[in-house]
Formats: sequence, structure tokens, C-alpha cells
Amino acid sequence: MSEIFGVVGAGTMGNGIAQIAARAGYEVVLRDIKDEFLERGMKAVDKSLQRDVDKGRLNEDGKKEIISRIKTTTDVGEMKDAFIVIEAVTEKLDVKSDVFRTLDEITNDSAILASNTSSISITKIAAVTKRPDKVIGMHFMNPVPVMKLVEVIRGITTSDETYEKVRTMSEKLGKISLDCNDYPGFVSNRVLMPMINEAIFTLYEGVATRESIDGIMKLGMNHPMGPLELADFIGLDVCLAILNVLHEGIGDPKYRACPLLKRYVDAGWLGRKTGRGFYSY
Repeated sequence: MSEIFGVVGAGTMGNGIAQIAARAGYEVVLRDIKDEFLERGMKAVDKSLQRDVDKGRLNEDGKKEIISRIKTTTDVGEMKDAFIVIEAVTEKLDVKSDVFRTLDEITNDSAILASNTSSISITKIAAVTKRPDKVIGMHFMNPVPVMKLVEVIRGITTSDETYEKVRTMSEKLGKISLDCNDYPGFVSNRVLMPMINEAIFTLYEGVATRESIDGIMKLGMNHPMGPLELADFIGLDVCLAILNVLHEGIGDPKYRACPLLKRYVDAGWLGRKTGRGFYSY
């Protein structure tokens, strides 16, 4: 298999997508704006694959072969021959739109352009391109190598052909694709974020401690991770951005972000990635 699989953004989601694509046999081009971001991303890939080696799910030669299939670059022009490019940059419409405009100019007309957005409208993103029928959402779950789901989001102009190609490719990546239409937050975050937000309100109003809130949801609802711990894992800035998209897009006050969440984000307490959120790391 010699098809080029492009990934823009070498952060947590991007390097995870690059890893599973390389493991599936694709030649991957992973692009970011700085070499240091690419180096950090490849270290994360190495660490993730090493866990599989340690557990006997992969041997050293297999690990080396997977890593050898990932080419890193700061030159977006390296995406020109990709059959698909998945964007995994920051959750801001203007940033994503700039990426899609560029990809639309440099890639083959037949290439599919996908976004890993967790809440932003695929229809809006597609509208900045000359191929809206080939733009689709592929929302992977974190951590990408472990979680089986890909939430596939069809914009208003996404073609059936594009959807079928993405569904087939998702299976090659070892994922289960479940589709939904283009509404704020899609399904996953439209359901998840109000729960997380309500847990934050529960803490904010002094109903219970963070340990009790998370413990009740883990022990009582069989959740593997409590909502406050999960918010730290996702990133509090990401949670706030998604809640803002839901609030603005749907207009229902039930999606209003808790003031405590806003305060933590203002303080730079974004969760695990900064060492402090609702918990210290």
C-alpha cells in the first residue's frame, strides 16, 4: 500500500491518527508548523508503541517499521499527493478554515479533506473550499490508538461517495465509524459536555467535593473516569470551546459554561497538559 495519508497537526490527536494510519500500512506525512511540535509528536508515538511492545502486542521490528512509515515536515506542500488529509489543529474555526483553504489549493482534486473537530460545523469548514462534497468530519476519540470510535460527520454538501470511502478507510484503521449529521457538538460532545459542565456547577455550588463528584459517577454510574477528571484529561480550554460552540449554535442557556470553568481557563489551569486543573498532576 503506497497511498499517502496526510495529517495536519502533531498534537495529541494528530500524532495518534498518524500512528494508527502507519500501523494500518499507509505512508503517512505528518505536518506541523514547528519542528519541536513534530519531535514531541513522534516521541508520543514512540512511547505509545513501546507500551504495545512491553505488553507483547508488537515486536521491536514491527515498531520500527510503523515509525519508518511516518514522515514529518513543516512544509504543507508535502501533502500534495495525499488521497486524504485529516486536520487536527486547534479548535478554532478561523485556524481550521485557513488550513482547509491551503489544502484545497495544493492537493489533488480527488483528495478527501477531513477534520478531527470535536464540535465545529463541517458545513462551515467545507464552504471555504472548492470541493465541499469531499469535506467530512472524522472525530477520533482520545487516546486515538486505544479508542475504537470514529464519529463521522456529514456536512450538508458531503457526498455519499466521500462518506463510503471514509467508512471503508475507518475499518482499515481498526475503527468503528458511527455517523451523524452536522449539528453543534455532533452527538458525542452534545451529550458529554453538559454532563461535565453540570459536574463543574456541582463543585462550584459546593454540593460535594471533586472526589465525591467523580467517585459517585464512577461507582454509581460505572463510568471509567469521573467527569472532573475527564475534563482535565480532555483539556479545560477544549471543554470551554465546545460549550461555547453549543451555546452559540443552539442558543439554549443549558449549554452556558460554568463560571468556575471560565476562571480556571483564564488562570491557565487547563488540566493534565499544564499540570493543574480540577486536580494537580
